[in-house]
Amino acid sequence: MSAEDVNGRRRATVKDVAVAAGVSPATVSRVLAGDYPVATGTKARVQRAIRELDYVANAQARVLKGGSSGMIAFVLDDVTGPSFAYVAKGVEQQATEEGRLCIICTTHGDPERELAVVDAMREQHAEAVILVGGGLVGEEYRQRMIRLARALDKAGSRLVLCGRPPLGEDVPATVVEYDNEGGAFAITSFLLSQGHRRIVYLGKVADNHTTSRERIAGYLRAHELFGVEHDPALIVPGDFTQAYGERATRQLLAAGTAFTAIFAATDMVAAGVLRTLRAAGRRVPEDVSVVGYDDIPLAIHVVPALTTVRIPTEELGRAAVRLALRPAESQHVVLGTHIVVRESVRPVAPPNRG
Repeated sequence: MSAEDVNGRRRATVKDVAVAAGVSPATVSRVLAGDYPVATGTKARVQRAIRELDYVANAQARVLKGGSSGMIAFVLDDVTGPSFAYVAKGVEQQATEEGRLCIICTTHGDPERELAVVDAMREQHAEAVILVGGGLVGEEYRQRMIRLARALDKAGSRLVLCGRPPLGEDVPATVVEYDNEGGAFAITSFLLSQGHRRIVYLGKVADNHTTSRERIAGYLRAHELFGVEHDPALIVPGDFTQAYGERATRQLLAAGTAFTAIFAATDMVAAGVLRTLRAAGRRVPEDVSVVGYDDIPLAIHVVPALTTVRIPTEELGRAAVRLALRPAESQHVVLGTHIVVRESVRPVAPPNRG
């Protein structure tokens, strides 16, 4: 029985293409694989027959013969996150240049779903599975991810950790991360250098979340370097959303918490902070300085324009694909971050000793 497409029409086969092009089925296979020299004229006839017959190669058959599905899986928490969107753009652009198909899978922040998605992509013979954003630190989660990395490697695929730390030296996984802690250290040091001593950190997700943990580590390290004792009450639990930034800022103001600056864990949190401060009649940066993290396009459009930490988001995505497809190259790279100074910070005025 002949295979049919979704409309019930008979699908063209390699033999059909061979007949139309006047060549052997073996020649058609060589043109499709692209790994064997074929005369230019012959190749053109085969490609024309493929177009005219609307021939679609059987991906499953190609995998069974030891080939690749040509699919790159991009796994993230939420497609609406602005920084994730730019990493996704880099992944898609590089995948296209490499002749691969890119698919996006979301986990909604559920580590069990993340593990299940990675395993499903292994079963689908994805050429690479790219995990984007922070992950959990727990040993059980780490061991399960290590097993998946090894299973992917055995299947001829590759696990890529993008924006999160490595699982261990002997784990077959590609790691493309950025200097997350360094960025937090730099932006906190900048505030401290401007005389700020009561700096709120908004966005502590969890102690076992890699992105959150590293940013808080940078925040604390800067305080230590400057010899400034930090107040634990100024590290406020929450998430990475604008709504949280609004809610947490309202709570700080209602409680009468003393502070001169806010370090928002993401630019989206910072947007919520700015909105609430403005509604409360608190001027930025005259009354309160505000900084963010990510440098998404929103950062230059809020008022005042936001001082923040720039992450090379598109290059993270491009590097993740590029290294996964080139196992001979170094499989662990760390990209730099840097501060972008705009209008949302000003020095603290020295106390009036008159």
